[in-house]
Amino acid sequence: MRITDHPILDFKKKRTRKVTIYYNGKPIEAYEGETIAAALHAAGVRTLNYSRIKKRARGLFCAIGKCSSCLMTVNGIPNVRTCITLVEDGMKIEENKPVLPPANSNGSKAKTVKGDIIVIGGGPAGLMAAISAHDAGAKVVLIDENPILGGQLVKQTHKFFGKREQFAGIRGIKIAQILEEEIRKRNIETFLETSAVGIFQEGNEKIVVGVRKEKELIEFRGKAIIVATGAMERAIPFENNDLPGIYGAGAIQTLMNTYGIKPGEKALIVGAGNVGLILAYQLLQAGVKVEAIVEAMPKIGGYFVHAAKVRRLGVPILTRHTILRAEGNGKVERAVIVEIDENWNPIPGTEKVLDVDLIAIAVGLRPSIELLQQAGCQIRYIRELGGHVAVRDEWMETTVRGIFVAGDTAGIEEATTAMLEGRIAGVAAALRLGIADESWVREITKTQKELEEFRSGPFGKHIVEGIKKLLEGS
Repeated sequence: MRITDHPILDFKKKRTRKVTIYYNGKPIEAYEGETIAAALHAAGVRTLNYSRIKKRARGLFCAIGKCSSCLMTVNGIPNVRTCITLVEDGMKIEENKPVLPPANSNGSKAKTVKGDIIVIGGGPAGLMAAISAHDAGAKVVLIDENPILGGQLVKQTHKFFGKREQFAGIRGIKIAQILEEEIRKRNIETFLETSAVGIFQEGNEKIVVGVRKEKELIEFRGKAIIVATGAMERAIPFENNDLPGIYGAGAIQTLMNTYGIKPGEKALIVGAGNVGLILAYQLLQAGVKVEAIVEAMPKIGGYFVHAAKVRRLGVPILTRHTILRAEGNGKVERAVIVEIDENWNPIPGTEKVLDVDLIAIAVGLRPSIELLQQAGCQIRYIRELGGHVAVRDEWMETTVRGIFVAGDTAGIEEATTAMLEGRIAGVAAALRLGIADESWVREITKTQKELEEFRSGPFGKHIVEGIKKLLEGS
């Protein structure tokens, strides 16, 4: 179901030209600018794929191209990530067929694109890194696998905290527009729908191998690389946790806030951190009833202001509770929740059955470090930063000289800190290459102080501890 009325977003303006796509031969109405998975959801199609062995139904989970749940065969090409592939008129979509497509026999070579600095990722960290590196004098090339710039910002309808210069009081969706406009004003060469699949060294050059629109091979050559590939949703183990209708929190925000598609009618949210709390009132804004939020910890993990708002809207937040299992025939129809003891064991007799068709998993993120790992960067597990991260210095440079990191790839935090880290990485890369003069060191020092201030509150304490471990090598 498409959302027509929303208190903040105007989807009528976003929906322009209608197109027709064909799902298993059946015509489906879609709109230019939306993804295949979004269009299928709007038409009521929740099952996008099936497991290879037991043929269990699979539905959308991450909506950012980082899992395999939405792989389908599109125009004869298998393994297409339908969550980040835009619809085209006449497009044919089928159940995924894991076979190799016909070989390209025209003998064409990879296209080459050159710059001083290649930025991988068009979210808040990558955008700010590209802007800052450009302003410091570098020729920047920006690539992102999504069809639009902004990363997680494009789905954030809440207003940001912090200082005015850090976009305080501005909604994430507006911040994405501001940063995209800054990229355009600077004429920064940008490649969308382009996935980075490897980083290699050749002499003094670093090469990012990219694939654009699933078919065009491009070599991006530069002297430095900034990896700002963000993070992906964590999953948790429970019975039937693969049923269609179980989504990562970000996927639900993408459907609702980017494409104006209602993900369900009644929801259970697992996790009462900031993401789970914000998601609750975003669901309510979209006309979805939130039956409950369950949180395994003894207290709420998010900001009090978010929790208070959700409770005022009538949503119960149940601490020391978790989901025991999902139930339904090929899709979510019910959820069984249970109270847990101090050892995280379910307490018999405390089970409750909730009639829901939507389960949101909001239990945190893990950094996307695969490219950094492949490039030979030293990786270390730092619990406070969300898991495995690349070892780096105070200028965001990894153990491989010329490869920098920023944002959730460097450790799970707020979008504000991602932008600040992106600024440091962009300027630092230009300095390391000898493009920027020494006066730009002051910009790094200033930004480091802003980061320190932002992390000085109680919610930043564990981040500070994690960064200390990373820098000290403990």
